[in-house]
Amino acid sequence: MKMIPVEEAVGMVLGHDMTRIVPGVSKAPAFRRGHVIKADDISLLLSMGKEHIYVMDIPPGQVHEEEAAVRISRAIAGQGIRFSEPKEGKVNLQAAYDGLLRLDIARLLQINAIGDVQLATARNRRPTRAGEVIAATRVTPLLVEENQVTAAERLGAAGPIVEVLPYQPLRAGIIVTGSEVFKGRVEDRFGPVVQGKIEALGGSVIYTAKSSDDIDMTAGHIHRAAAAGAELICLTGGMSVDPDDATPGAIRKSGARVVTYGTPVLPGSMFMLAYLAGAAVMGLPGAVMHDPITIFDYILARVMAGEVLTKLDFVEMGHGGLLGKG
Repeated sequence: MKMIPVEEAVGMVLGHDMTRIVPGVSKAPAFRRGHVIKADDISLLLSMGKEHIYVMDIPPGQVHEEEAAVRISRAIAGQGIRFSEPKEGKVNLQAAYDGLLRLDIARLLQINAIGDVQLATARNRRPTRAGEVIAATRVTPLLVEENQVTAAERLGAAGPIVEVLPYQPLRAGIIVTGSEVFKGRVEDRFGPVVQGKIEALGGSVIYTAKSSDDIDMTAGHIHRAAAAGAELICLTGGMSVDPDDATPGAIRKSGARVVTYGTPVLPGSMFMLAYLAGAAVMGLPGAVMHDPITIFDYILARVMAGEVLTKLDFVEMGHGGLLGKG
């Protein structure tokens, strides 16, 4: 790098982005790498506190920060990712469609242990929307040793480190439990909430029913929903430990294999997940009806993305299980 006084820099080419900060308004490159300095640029550069510019001469074995960020981002990305143009040495990875963010945490840690390579991501297995930035990568210095870039590329060659799994258009059944709803004393406000969330991820509801607080009746509806072709069966309410809350018993009576009843996640800790001949069966606690984000939103996204969950998956949810708390 050669340092040149700004006043003598007309006609020279910038070797790096130069950021202009207007407090409370913006932070963005005023001049990009490769810009040819003009006489009209001098006053702005001086107002930015830049009395010199740097002309770059990249030696063998070194890589410019923008090239490094581009190479690393391409190496680590799998399906469902699109890339921003490099800006101030950073490349953003965005979701190409609505889906489930999936990371390889072990290799993410290895990437960040290389030295000067940085890879920041959103939390693993969270629902994500098209266009959302889910990861970003850069290197610390303006020029980085190429062997660090190739080390990141080797880690990426083993498979995607960052990817977005698309939602599958699952067919769903909704069984609303509770004698008060079954007998018409109370209007069902739970079913429409669940249906809206399923349809928002591309699913469809093909079976609906109301059931009293009767284990055999509810278990029968579970089987009828499965026979109708439901790949996801949601039962609303009746999930607490009160004696007349019979939904967990009905799920067990159906013969479904229970993965968990109770989770280290709030709101929605009394959630239940089971599997019946490949169909995911969910017992949904009351929080799902009145809280905007609960465990149901996260488990629904994972199931709609094709994941089959285990007890260990739920054990690991305690870290970050206070939803809305970062």
